[in-house]
Amino acid sequence: MATSTSLVFKVHRREPELIAPAKPTPREYKLLSDIDDQEGLRFQIPVIQFYEHNLSMQGKDPVRVIREALAQTLVFYYPFAGRLREGHQQKLMVDCNSEGLMFIEADADVTLEQFGDHLQPPFPCLEELLYDVSGSSGVLNCPLILIQVTRLRCGGFIFALRLNHTMSDAAGLSQFMSAVGEMARGWFAPSILPVWERHLLSARDPPRITCKHREHDEVEGTIVPYNDMVHRSFFFGSTEISALRKLVPQHLSNCSTFELLTACLWRCRTIAIQANPEEEVLIICIVNARSKFNPPLPSGYYGTHSRSRWQ
Repeated sequence: MATSTSLVFKVHRREPELIAPAKPTPREYKLLSDIDDQEGLRFQIPVIQFYEHNLSMQGKDPVRVIREALAQTLVFYYPFAGRLREGHQQKLMVDCNSEGLMFIEADADVTLEQFGDHLQPPFPCLEELLYDVSGSSGVLNCPLILIQVTRLRCGGFIFALRLNHTMSDAAGLSQFMSAVGEMARGWFAPSILPVWERHLLSARDPPRITCKHREHDEVEGTIVPYNDMVHRSFFFGSTEISALRKLVPQHLSNCSTFELLTACLWRCRTIAIQANPEEEVLIICIVNARSKFNPPLPSGYYGTHSRSRWQ
């Protein structure tokens, strides 16, 4: 029984199953990069997406379409069907054994409209729409992806996914999901073929540090307890962006929208926590660095890459 503030509904789930690649794939071990397997990324990340009823899907079962598309996609992304193992000095590697990702088929006696107009995290029904199968949420020796597709009474459906973060970042996951969508539409191969090449982001032997990595600094100062935080969502449209740009000094007027919003939120948060005026306040931002390397990472690379810190 799921509860979403004023909404109560039932979810009926079938037994979890494993989806393996639709065709034979290489049986091998693949090392993760030294960025992939760092301690700070050894956890699972959830994603939930809502889909309205589409007339083009009339007579088609979204569960069956997605299940078949996943099996086809795993032929190309076969490491996702494997299991993580830990080697010497905690080095992670993928045992590409085609064991499969975990898949759950479900039905809910509720319509998408009943969830309301603002479908924003944190979503209180996540544990029902992305069921935590016993023994599936670890980092090692567990399915690398868990997916639950829940049909809704209105004909729409909810797609929920949990990913082992060491395998990929948001950009890599988006690439994988785009491939699933293409295979669901009848493509024979993804438009962007996946590239492993994790050795490109492995440390030199011996390591050689060429710049100061402040993202790993131990920072002391004001810490806001998680329970004291309140979640709010804000929409910044063209009007709001234009108003913020008027506050930017002339010599910074060419900053990107991302830089503008990040600076604004950083200033607002710093004021809100009432930090010591003498305290150094930092912010860390995750950025897509694929094109920043020399040479750039190859198109199709779906591993985790670097992040940077701003002061």
